[in-house]
Amino acid sequence: MKDTQTGSVRFEGVVKKYGDVTALKKLDLAIEPGKLVTLLGPSGCGKTTTLRLIAGLEMATEGKIFIGGEDVTHLTATYRKVSMVFQSYALFPHMTVRENVAYGLTVKSVPRAEANAKAEDGLELVGLAGFGDRLPSELSGGQQQRVAVARAIVLEPEVLLLDEPLSNLDAKLRRHVREEIRQIQQRLGLTAVYVTHDQEEAMAVSDNIIVMNNAEIAQIGTPADLYEAPNSAFIADFIGDANLVACDIEKVADGAATAVLDGQRYTVPSSDIANRSAQMVLRPHALNLGASGLPGLKGEVTYAAYLGKEIQYTVQTDVGSLFIISPVQAEPFQQGDAVSVGIVADHARIVAA
Repeated sequence: MKDTQTGSVRFEGVVKKYGDVTALKKLDLAIEPGKLVTLLGPSGCGKTTTLRLIAGLEMATEGKIFIGGEDVTHLTATYRKVSMVFQSYALFPHMTVRENVAYGLTVKSVPRAEANAKAEDGLELVGLAGFGDRLPSELSGGQQQRVAVARAIVLEPEVLLLDEPLSNLDAKLRRHVREEIRQIQQRLGLTAVYVTHDQEEAMAVSDNIIVMNNAEIAQIGTPADLYEAPNSAFIADFIGDANLVACDIEKVADGAATAVLDGQRYTVPSSDIANRSAQMVLRPHALNLGASGLPGLKGEVTYAAYLGKEIQYTVQTDVGSLFIISPVQAEPFQQGDAVSVGIVADHARIVAA
């Protein structure tokens, strides 16, 4: 039965194998219409395979794939209502910008005048009105990427797929272009599936993030969910910076654990843990650095870096080396200083060891 809204994506028990190699284990997921969902994970985790299965560039070994409620499991890319923005832009160098944007429409036998008009509308949407007569070589990397987005959008896809779209841009330009992509997606209400290995990029653009590891889903959630409530040590370490410290658990009740760390007790939000051995997730901003003698873990500053808006410290303690980010102080700590490290328990997290 077709969904009442188009643009949804659903996997039911999807498996992808290449001979004896399983690239994607049994996968169930649902992406709601109008949402931007990012597939995130280390190399070889299955995120690009998942994207290519949605696109129809790969066929599922087992299971079913639905787009907009329609079973597309056995349809090739040509017959799926999706468009893809590639990492390499894939613009034709001998064609003008307008011709590049209109190319997919002309392949579908849309009359040239209509295709050109839609191409101009697409260029205006991505902030490139008046650039139609230029060649791709006359544009910056960020502008070329926007041309690639316009080319995908004018095909009016049910789902927009983006495969590492910003990896060829420098850091400052990546921030700018990702904001533009997000704004366009929200303005048009597009369903978008975005693949990246960059955690910050994923957190900046996504409604939800699907973190993958070892060919399966490790956790799904909003950026805040994944950062503040990781369900495993892998997620805690992969999403943002984290200190993972071994601790002992005295009891777990009502979503919180009483943890003992270096002889001190803390009541900390906890994922489901079934044993007495666990790890405490300590985010760098959830640690307070104070003078020696104050309550907290005793430590010594082994590294200090002034970065303008903040100071990054590495502090050696009895529970291990801790990475701490502090606001700029009038008299910052120096390498070799004895310090105390206070833990903001509400912002810590307990995960299984």
